[in-house]
Amino acid sequence: SELSAGDVQHHVLNRVLDIASGQGREGREGKPVGTLFVLGQIERVTPHCRQMVINPFKGYEEDQCNILDPSLDETIKEFSVIDGAFILRGDGIVVSAGTHLSVPTRDLELQPGLGARHTAAAGITASTGALAVTISESTGTVRLYAQGKAIMVLPRDGG
Repeated sequence: SELSAGDVQHHVLNRVLDIASGQGREGREGKPVGTLFVLGQIERVTPHCRQMVINPFKGYEEDQCNILDPSLDETIKEFSVIDGAFILRGDGIVVSAGTHLSVPTRDLELQPGLGARHTAAAGITASTGALAVTISESTGTVRLYAQGKAIMVLPRDGG
């Protein structure tokens, strides 16, 4: 596979892209929301993580924290306004939200105008082999990152 995060199930990636696209279009209560989802390679990702807020997913049963469960949609939307990333296992279990990523970024080539969220996405995917999905707060554009690069861009209008 051209995607390096071999442990990410296809339906999990598709679900995250669907959620991100919806949020990119609709925002939260009419206001634009940017966020970052990191998927897979959890053992490699965790050393780069630090909680910025108390983890809202800690202490819940795994079946209550799966992104594939539509009943989690509103929760994901609510927690998207928190700074920091969502960290997901490849099977869709949300491990944390409000998570700060510390990764080396000096050798990354990013498109001009993209901010810290995109830099973190490129950095974590380059360092760990995980995948990352960003929603740009300014444009609503969704980007899929792998191996330090944006490999797919979904404009807000779906075009």
